[in-house]
Amino acid sequence: MNTPAPYPVWRKSSRSLVQCVEVAPFPDGSVGVRDSKAPAATVRLGPGAWAAFRDALARDGG
Repeated sequence: MNTPAPYPVWRKSSRSLVQCVEVAPFPDGSVGVRDSKAPAATVRLGPGAWAAFRDALARDGG
């Protein structure tokens, strides 16, 4: 039997070279965003805000 992963499960951006941006999904649909060098300073975005952030990065070449 598989045990669900404890939240949050942080993933590093594949585009981050030295300065690592990490993201983690939460059970309520929000997404956490943080700098791996300052993990206490986490920003949590709701599903709509996350979609807008992700779309802006894709559009603007972030």
